[in-house]
Amino acid sequence: MTFPLTEKARVRGKRQHPLYAELTKFKSGLLPGLVKWNFEKFLVNRDGEVVDRFAPTTEPDSAEIIDAIEKALGD
Repeated sequence: MTFPLTEKARVRGKRQHPLYAELTKFKSGLLPGLVKWNFEKFLVNRDGEVVDRFAPTTEPDSAEIIDAIEKALGD
């Protein structure tokens, strides 16, 4: 028996994975409605709504991301 922990997912095009279709509804960032590269980051709140997104070049421990997380937790 096999259990794929990860697998390729299409982030653009006709066969776009439903997760990316939902995430890219948040219209900010370098390419609104699209994913620029695989290290783009999305911040999702407790209600499952995308509240922010960050460029692939933004470091995960950057002040920008930390501030956004703290704000989202405070809401």
